[in-house]
Amino acid sequence: QVQLVESGGGLVQPGGSLRLSCAASGNIFSINAVIWDRQAPGKEHELVATIRSGGSTNYADSVKGRFTIFRDNAKNTVYLQINSLKPEDTAVYYCNADVTTVQGMGVQVRRNYRGQGTQVTVSS
Repeated sequence: QVQLVESGGGLVQPGGSLRLSCAASGNIFSINAVIWDRQAPGKEHELVATIRSGGSTNYADSVKGRFTIFRDNAKNTVYLQINSLKPEDTAVYYCNADVTTVQGMGVQVRRNYRGQGTQVTVSS
């Protein structure tokens, strides 16, 4: 019903930047909160950034001042701009979206979706 596709990951040197994208497609009525999280090998899963439907945002302390989450509602896409990358930012980054869809007879259904992840590797 809804697909989330992340893109924009890659290999970058320390201090570099990337912009991750999370594009949602399907029978979408509205996209509510969207969360980027990450999972690195041997490390605990970490919630990185959140953006709500009203535009308010939250960030993990480890990324404040370096990461920016923003959304383009017309494109059903949420972005994560990541600057001043550090080796410890290396992880698979996932997009999670709280989405309302319209089903048969106009019934609205709200649930969470998760993308397949995009790898970010920070290394010289």
